[in-house]
Amino acid sequence: MALCNGDSKLEISSAEQNGSCEGAVAILDAGAQYGKVIDRRVRELCVRSEILPLETPAFAIREQGYRAIIISGGPASVYAEDAPWFDPAIFTIGKPVLGICYGMQMMNKVFGGTVHKKSVREDGVFSIGLDNTCSLFRGLQKEELVLLTHGDSVDKVADGFKVVAQSGNIIAGIANEQKKLYGTQFHPEVDLTERGMEMLRNFLFEIAGCTNNFTVQNRQQTCISDIREKVDKSKVLVLLSGGVDSTVCTALLNKALNQDQVIAVHIDNGFMRKRESQSVEEALTKLGIKLKVVNAAHTFYNGTTTLPISEEDRTPRKRISKTLNMTTNPEEKRKIIGDTFVKVANEVIGEMNLKPEEVFLAQGTLRPDLIESASHLASGKAEVIKTHHNDTELIRKLRDEGKVIEPLKDFHKDEVRALGRELGLPEEIVSRHPFPGPGLSIRVICAEEPYVCKDFAETNNILKIVTDFSASVKKPHALLQRVKSCISDEEEEKLMQITSLHSLNAFLLPIKTVGVQGDCRSYSYVCGVTSKESPHWESLMFLARLIPRMCHSINRVVYVFGSHVKEPPTDITPTFLTTGVLSTLRQADFVAHSILRESGYSGKISQMPVILTPLHFDRDPLQKQPSCRRSVVVRTFITSDFMTGIPAMPGNHIPEEVVLKMVNEIKKIPGISRVMYDLTSKPPGTTEWE
Repeated sequence: MALCNGDSKLEISSAEQNGSCEGAVAILDAGAQYGKVIDRRVRELCVRSEILPLETPAFAIREQGYRAIIISGGPASVYAEDAPWFDPAIFTIGKPVLGICYGMQMMNKVFGGTVHKKSVREDGVFSIGLDNTCSLFRGLQKEELVLLTHGDSVDKVADGFKVVAQSGNIIAGIANEQKKLYGTQFHPEVDLTERGMEMLRNFLFEIAGCTNNFTVQNRQQTCISDIREKVDKSKVLVLLSGGVDSTVCTALLNKALNQDQVIAVHIDNGFMRKRESQSVEEALTKLGIKLKVVNAAHTFYNGTTTLPISEEDRTPRKRISKTLNMTTNPEEKRKIIGDTFVKVANEVIGEMNLKPEEVFLAQGTLRPDLIESASHLASGKAEVIKTHHNDTELIRKLRDEGKVIEPLKDFHKDEVRALGRELGLPEEIVSRHPFPGPGLSIRVICAEEPYVCKDFAETNNILKIVTDFSASVKKPHALLQRVKSCISDEEEEKLMQITSLHSLNAFLLPIKTVGVQGDCRSYSYVCGVTSKESPHWESLMFLARLIPRMCHSINRVVYVFGSHVKEPPTDITPTFLTTGVLSTLRQADFVAHSILRESGYSGKISQMPVILTPLHFDRDPLQKQPSCRRSVVVRTFITSDFMTGIPAMPGNHIPEEVVLKMVNEIKKIPGISRVMYDLTSKPPGTTEWE
C-alpha cells in the first residue's frame, strides 16, 4: 500500500482489468475541486463508482462494463491549446453521460457547439430556471438554487441538444434525451445545490438504470487493516494538533497497533490559540493517549524552506526563503510551516534514539486537503488553491519513500466525525471546530505594502455604481452597461430596491486573500461594504454574491461595522508574524469563541476563523496620520463537506446580538481599529483567508 505520487498517466487497477466494474459509474477526472465529492455522492446512493483519468479510452470503459459516465468540472478551458486530452468516443459508445461544468462544455464542443469566455463569471449560489420535463430534472421545481463556478460559458448549443437550464442569459444545462447525454454548468454534487442529490438520483436510476446494491465496506476495519499491513512491527510518530482529524488518526493507530508502537507528539508551533496546548494535553491524557509536548515556537518563527527561484523559472534551481517571521506570501508561509513540522519531528526521533528509517510519520490528512493542494493522490489535474501544511514538497518526498501513514486520506470532515464517534471519542472532541495545522499564522494577513493594481480605481468606480445603482441608472455611464450585462432583470430590480432603501458604500481594501474561482486559485482584492444605518443582512448577502461576479478581481466581500466609512484606507500597517501581532489575534480569537460558546450556537457554526488584517480605518488623510492599527474579521462558516459552504447570516443562522457582542468586545482590545464580518460563500472565497 505504498503512497506515492506517480505521473498522471493512465493506470487501471487489476480489478478493473478483470472486467469487474459491471454496473459501476466511471467518474472521469478533469481536475475539479469537487471530483471526490461526486464519487462520494454516487456511493451514498449505493451505486459503485471509480474515479478514472479524463484520458481513459472509451473502449476501456465499455469493455469493463461501466453502466454510465460522469465527467467532473475542471480549471481548464476547452478551447485552450493545452486543454486536457480525452477520447471523444466516450459520448458515442451508448453509455449515458452526465457532464458537469467543464464536462458539459466538452460535450457541447464535441457535437459542434461553441464555448466562449464571457465578461461575466459566476462563483456562488444562484437561482436558475429548469425545464422539469427533462428526465434529469424530473420532480424538481421550475426554479432551484445551485452552485455555479465558471468563467467560460456555452455560446452556441450543439446540434441535437436543447437548453434545459438557464441562469439569466447564461446556459446552465443542455440535454440530448435520445442519446442520454446531459450537461450541467452547475455542480449537482455539492451541498450548496439544494436538490442536487435528486438530480443525481434521476441520472443514476431513471436514465442510466443503475441498481443500488453497492455497500461500502466497514471503513474503520479497512483503515485498521491498511495500517497493520504497512507498519508491521515498526513505530509510528503521529503529529497531534488536538483537532478532530489528528485525534481520530491517533485513536485509529492506537486501535490498530500496540501502544508502544505509537509515539504521539504535540508540537506547539507558537501559533496556537490561547491556552490551546494545555487543553489539548489535558483532553488527550483523559483519552489514555500518552502525549509528548514539544515547544518549538522559536524554531518555527525562524524557519525557512527552499523555493523555486521564481514562479516563471522551470529549472530545478532553488532559493532559501525568508524566515517565517518576515514572510508575507501565504503559500510560502504554509510551505515553511509544513517543512518545519517535519524537521522538528525528525529532532524528536533523534532525541528518542530511534532510527529514522524504522519510523513512519502519521498525520490526519483529509481528502479536501489533498484536493486543494493539487496532490496526485486526490486528482491528476486539479489546480493548487493552497498548499496544506500536510502536503508540502517534503511530505510528498516522504510519501514517495513510503514513509507516511494517512488513514483518513479518503475521508471528508463529517465522515471523520462519524468515525470518531464509532471509535468512542467524546463529543466535545468530535464536534470541535477545525483549527488548521499552521494555526494563527494563516489568520494574520501579513503585508509590507498595500495591494493596489492598475484596475484599483476602475473597480472602485464599478462598486460605487453597484451600491448607488438607483441613482446611477439616471446618469448613463460606460461602466453602468458593464454592470447591467452581468445581472438578470430580476437581479436588477432587486438591486434597485436595495439601493433605494439603504445608504451603502462599497470600496476595495488594499489587501489580498486566497479564493477559489472556476476551480482555480485566486489571490486578490477584498471588497468592504459599509452602511449609514443598521445592517440589513439579506441585502448585504445579495451584494456579496453579486459583486465577485461583476468584478473578477474580487474574491471576498466583508461588512465593516461602525460608522459610515468616508475615507477607505489606501495604505496598510506593516504586519509580520511577530509575538505582539500574534498576541492581539490570540486575544480577539479567544473573545469571539468564548462569546460563541456561551451563546450555545457553537454547534450551529461549522468553523469560525478570526482574522487579523493590516487595515487602519478612520484616519484623516489631511493630517497624514501613519497606519498603525489593525482590524479584525469574523468569518462564520456553515458546511458539511468543507468543499463548499456559506456564511452564517446574523438574525437567521446566528442571533445578531451574539455577533454584535463579539464586535463590541473585540473593539476593546488595544490596537484594534474596526471589526468586519465576512459575507462570502465558498466559492469564491476559501474557508480560511490564506
